[in-house]
Amino acid sequence: MTLKSKKLRDSAKGQECQVRIPGICNHNPETVVLAHVGKSSGMAQKSDDIHATFACFDCHDALDKRQNNDFFIPEEIELFAWHGVQRTQKIWLEMGLIEVVK
Repeated sequence: MTLKSKKLRDSAKGQECQVRIPGICNHNPETVVLAHVGKSSGMAQKSDDIHATFACFDCHDALDKRQNNDFFIPEEIELFAWHGVQRTQKIWLEMGLIEVVK
């Protein structure tokens, strides 16, 4: 893991969940971690840290399919996750952890 990846992962501590799945999110910043999103996410494989979002314990479980849910189809969960990635990247831009090269 590079120093930049460590900074991205560490930045999740104390953040608000950016996935925010209704009826699932626990809204507890103390449980937020950097959750990887995409076809290679899940317990067995990890995608790169830029394709990740701040997720509470319960939303993270829903993303990794460790929690059964009767509310949403997988495509809806994936959409919540990608919206979380967008919000997380905006936070990282504001924190100076990533930048857009002009």
